Amino acid sequence: MSTDRLTISLDGEARDALDDVAEVTDRSQSEIVRRALTFYAANYEAASTDSSETLAEYYKMLTGGEHVLLDIDFLHCFLDHVQEDGQPRPSFIEDADRVSDYHAQEYQDRFGSLDELLEWLSLCGFLTVRRTTENTYHIVFPSADIRWFMTRFIERSVAGLPFDVEIEEGVAKVLLTEQS
Repeated sequence: MSTDRLTISLDGEARDALDDVAEVTDRSQSEIVRRALTFYAANYEAASTDSSETLAEYYKMLTGGEHVLLDIDFLHCFLDHVQEDGQPRPSFIEDADRVSDYHAQEYQDRFGSLDELLEWLSLCGFLTVRRTTENTYHIVFPSADIRWFMTRFIERSVAGLPFDVEIEEGVAKVLLTEQS
């Protein structure tokens, strides 16, 4: 293995960080810089996107006490247990609709476009969004139950927004189009 020498300039913050890591790990500065560079290269996309904004949104959601982290398997269990004969129980639909209607009021002052709403919902992990045209989005859900649940939620929660949403249901995906 050949090695190349590299001379770098460090500001005070970088110098302090290098010294701290060297002290904690008992590794050479060269090894730390090599590992840091390799780690950065492997995680470049995460390090160079707005992931810090996404993490800030997660933090706000979780610390507000209104949202929780939920393992996807638990969500599937909950949705399985609110069904009777393969259909959601009427009491569950009534409660879910009440939550959706509340969110419709909340969303009136929060979202001005379908894009903004879908970005928010994708943060929650219920769906994956792929924009196909300026106002059209393919939505993919982790399961048929979540697809039913979230499609109904979206349909009801956009009621007060300054646009209409056309919903076309496919087999595994849903196509949403913002109508002005």
